[in-house]
Amino acid sequence: MAKHIFITGGTGFIGHKLCRTLYQRGIQVSVFSRRSEDQVQALCGPVRVVDRLSALPGLGPVDGVFNLAGEGIADKRWSEARKKELLDSRVALTHELVGHMKRCPVPPPVLISGSAVGYYGDQGDREVTEDTSPQNEFTHTMCADWEAAALEAADISRVCLSRTGLVIGAGGGFLEKMRLPFKLGLGGRLSHGRQFMPWIHRDDMVAALLFLLDTSDASGAYNLTAPNPVSNREFTRILGKVLHRPTVLPAPALALKLAMGEMAGLLLTGQKALPARLQQAGFEFRFPTLQPALQEALGE
Repeated sequence: MAKHIFITGGTGFIGHKLCRTLYQRGIQVSVFSRRSEDQVQALCGPVRVVDRLSALPGLGPVDGVFNLAGEGIADKRWSEARKKELLDSRVALTHELVGHMKRCPVPPPVLISGSAVGYYGDQGDREVTEDTSPQNEFTHTMCADWEAAALEAADISRVCLSRTGLVIGAGGGFLEKMRLPFKLGLGGRLSHGRQFMPWIHRDDMVAALLFLLDTSDASGAYNLTAPNPVSNREFTRILGKVLHRPTVLPAPALALKLAMGEMAGLLLTGQKALPARLQQAGFEFRFPTLQPALQEALGE
């Protein structure tokens, strides 16, 4: 019988690509979403759509779960209410998901659950591996609680935590928001530009998620980032080069803080995150360096 995979966040920028890749492998996919079946299938392909997590125990045998759901962290200014939305869409949902996994007649053997390199907080220019001690900031607290909720499944399933960087790909994600101002010649570094941007191409992101699914001894936290992170200054230079546009208009830190409040920290700080455990396990990147990744994503 074909394998059966259950996914939350299947309509997202990473999720819909993962769904289509699984389908191409001949794997049956069920997606938890509150969108209509037609909307989900338009993005994800011929998947089964369920509108409540409580349906999971009744879906029959499930060979693995990908938990990728979560409100966009940079979509809105961070008020206290927005922070609660961000937490609930990750932590509360993961608690609920794990609870229903435990009610399955045969629990899914593996859970691959989302997290982010924000787990580490601001790390300056030091190299960051899965063993690096975090700084206690909002993004760390959120990611730590998110991971702890997923690890509640460790008594029934193998659990992998995907600490994801900035995902580069065609037709969406943070790069799509940057494309127009850079095309207009309005792009530039953010503040001093020394903060690191841990990135990964979406094709490598999906391949890494599938690698964790297929690697029977994989468990714990993995940085899902390319092996060559770059500073914001270097990212800006390479993106301008790919788009054949100047990048001479820096955004001052004060202006970002006034416009974005606390959320400006996402742009003004960073992590030089390295995929140490992923590479030790034998994963090979298709896009280990930035320029070819941007060229493929932007069609340049």
